[in-house]
Amino acid sequence: MLKRFPSKAAAPADLAAHQLAGLKWTVRHAFDNSPFYRERLAAAGVTPESITSLQDLDRLPFLTAQDLSDGYPFALRSAPFADLVRIHASSGTTGKRKVLCYTQQDLDDWQSMFARCYELAGLTREDRVQIAVGYGLWTAGVGFQQACEKFGALAIPVGPGNLELQTSLMIDLQTTVFCCTASMGLLLAEEVHHKGLRDKLNLKKIILGAERSSSAMLETMKEYLGVKDVYDITGLTEVYGPGTGLSCGHGSAIHYWGDYYILEILDPTTLLPVAPGEVGEMVFTTLCKQGAPLIRYRSRDLTRLVEGACPCGCTLPRHDRILGRSDDVVIFRGVNVYPGQIDEVLNGVAGTGSEYQVHLGHSEDGRDFMKIRVERAKGLDPQADLQLRKAIVSGIKHTLIVTCEVELVDYGSLPRSEKKTQRIFDERKFE
Repeated sequence: MLKRFPSKAAAPADLAAHQLAGLKWTVRHAFDNSPFYRERLAAAGVTPESITSLQDLDRLPFLTAQDLSDGYPFALRSAPFADLVRIHASSGTTGKRKVLCYTQQDLDDWQSMFARCYELAGLTREDRVQIAVGYGLWTAGVGFQQACEKFGALAIPVGPGNLELQTSLMIDLQTTVFCCTASMGLLLAEEVHHKGLRDKLNLKKIILGAERSSSAMLETMKEYLGVKDVYDITGLTEVYGPGTGLSCGHGSAIHYWGDYYILEILDPTTLLPVAPGEVGEMVFTTLCKQGAPLIRYRSRDLTRLVEGACPCGCTLPRHDRILGRSDDVVIFRGVNVYPGQIDEVLNGVAGTGSEYQVHLGHSEDGRDFMKIRVERAKGLDPQADLQLRKAIVSGIKHTLIVTCEVELVDYGSLPRSEKKTQRIFDERKFE
């Protein structure tokens, strides 16, 4: 399946051996070159010689975003400054950015991983790729662009926002692939539809990153932009950046590049592996990252592993879409509620539109209440509201074991954003 950017493991059966070799290298590299890691590993009673199997991963201490904040700016640096060629950063937990440093080999590996995403999405060197994500300290823009150039397609580095510029370039340059956040993709689709521009476009594919997307959003993009395929791309600044996995079109599962990192799915509370198919927190260990290697990094992102062979022919492992973050949980009447769970319920209810909001508050008697404002699907008769409302309430009750109110609103009436759209509003006051 992947010919130009194949797996480093010759066959699926070889992946475990490849990961073990990479794990041994990473622990040795971090122990020898990072005071932070050497102290942390020594405290856990681990030396590089301790790692003899993948099961020894359990012996390694966890790494968190707080560790990056506490050691700001170069908490994980494991290479001499003379060997570092770039930094990227993302927002941190206490106002300090999470700063990650890269060697040239790190950048080369990142580009290869990302170029593999373009290959899996079926791009060719004839494609024209319009990049509508942020540039600067964030990894997105330069990641999309350099991988596009490595792959050999034509990069159009526009950056985010400015719908008028985006649409005019798409028409004038006959863009075939558009890269953006899900919120930006929906906003663009509705702008194209409003102005009647669809027949002037030559779009074939959309690649989405940075936030969850609902089935309704994807269908709107496909219809209004005239595209057949929409792909989800994954990545964290801490794990190189975007391009560490991609959906293949056979369902929503993401092929992740297990030849560059080990992915554990752990219970956020017990930090033990969850059962196959259950939701847990994504924990990353890189296998060849030089500048700032990761050892059991708790991302707080939630997903589930997807087992079995994929019809697309790609043999690298899969996980589900990102379902939310473990630190985004809201507690409603004693139940942990993750935004991704509400996404999944609404995705399964016919007649819902592209956007929703969840409002949590206190009623007059002091009890918590949950109101979900949901757009109807475009063109849906409001006379169907009663059944649609019942279906949503039932789905929430079945999935979350909580009761909610549902308010249905016209399609397009909820706010859109060129960045990530806020959907959870917790207006409760706690003393």
